Amino acid sequence: MDIARLKEIVAMMTANDLSEVEIKGDKESITIKRGGVVTVQTVAAPAPVQAHAAPAAPAPAPAPAAPGTFIESPMVGTFYLTPNPDAAPFVKVGQTVSADTVVCIIEAMKVFNEIKAEKAGVVESVLAKSGQAVEFGQKLFAIKPL
Repeated sequence: MDIARLKEIVAMMTANDLSEVEIKGDKESITIKRGGVVTVQTVAAPAPVQAHAAPAAPAPAPAPAAPGTFIESPMVGTFYLTPNPDAAPFVKVGQTVSADTVVCIIEAMKVFNEIKAEKAGVVESVLAKSGQAVEFGQKLFAIKPL
């Protein structure tokens, strides 16, 4: 479908105060909703069927990912990986932490709150940048449980 045809359809919708138009053809279908949502689907022709084709073997299931866990922000505030700009980070990737290990601080309303891991494991990645604003429940660290 070309742009000129789409413009005609949109003009028709506006002129007739329509909120949604759906057009279906053999090879494509289009749905336009007021507010700028456009969906175009191309319909592929069905593959020819062969009379004595051998059945395809099912694809092997992917291996399940190792279960990981996250340390999430318990509050809204500013995330800091170090206690001050010149200090070393509280934790580094590859470091083993226990439930009471301080992993970062979050500043909220001029109060610096120490955030503990609350679970034992190995830090796999740091998901927030130091100095970044974080939301309640935002994932801060990926942890591989012990």
